[in-house]
Amino acid sequence: MNLSLEDCDERYRSASQRARVFTEQWVTRWAYCPSCGFAAVEKYPNNRPVADFFCSNCSEQFELKSTKAKFGARVTDGAYDSMCCRLAANDNPNLMLLGYDAATASVTNFLVVPKHFFVRNIVEPRKPLAVTARRAGWIGCNILLNAIPSAGKIFVITNGREHPKRSVLSKWRQTAFLREKSPDARGWLLDVMRCVDSLNRNEFAIEDAYAFAPELQLLYPGNKHVREKIRQQLQVLRDQNYLEFIGQGRYRLSRADE
Repeated sequence: MNLSLEDCDERYRSASQRARVFTEQWVTRWAYCPSCGFAAVEKYPNNRPVADFFCSNCSEQFELKSTKAKFGARVTDGAYDSMCCRLAANDNPNLMLLGYDAATASVTNFLVVPKHFFVRNIVEPRKPLAVTARRAGWIGCNILLNAIPSAGKIFVITNGREHPKRSVLSKWRQTAFLREKSPDARGWLLDVMRCVDSLNRNEFAIEDAYAFAPELQLLYPGNKHVREKIRQQLQVLRDQNYLEFIGQGRYRLSRADE
C-alpha cells in the first residue's frame, strides 16, 4: 500500500477541495474492502447524499472523512435528522477516517468504523445555524468516537505503519454478529463493550462489570434490572467469542487474529 498522496488538478483552488480530491484519489487507488478483502473500493458519483465509496464484491458502502489533524473525540457529520433516520432504518454506511500529513503529503492514519457500531448514543446534535446563516436553523451532528468501543475502530494504518490485511479482516469478522441485533440490543452490547474497554485489562471479574451499573442505569432509566442485564450481555459476548469465560466469574477478552 503506497501511503503517498498525489496532488490533484490545479483547477481546484480551495484547500478543502484539494484535500477532498487527493484523499478520495488515494482511497480509490489503494484502499481495499475491510469486510471481504476485495482489492479495491469504487467511488460513487459526486454529491451522493450518503456514501462516497462502495465495494462491488460485497456491496458494503463507505463514507470518507479526512483531516490533516488528529481525529479527536468527535467527528463532524451531516444533518442530525438525516443521521437519525438512517440509523433507524439501518442503512447508514461504514465510516472511513483518513488522517494525513500535509508537509510530507502522506497518509498517517486510516481506520474504519463498521456500520454496526452506529447507534443513537454515539451521535449528538450540533447547535443550530444562526439566523444570519444561509441555512438558518439547520442542525448538524457529531459522531462521538470516544463512545465507540475499541473493537469498532479498525486501523488499517497507524502512524504510517500498515497493518496486515488478515488482521484487518479478522477484526471486522469478530464483531460482525452485531449486525444481526436490533438497535436496542446493539446499544446495550456496545455500552457493555465500552465499559469493559475502560477497565483497560485483558481479564476481569463480573463484579468489575457490575461496577458500571450506576452509569448504565443513567443511560437506561427504564430498566430496573441493570445488573442482570449486564450479566446477560456478557453471556452474549461470550457466546459470540468476543469474550472467553475462564471460570469463577472471570472473563478474558478474545483477541482477533493478528
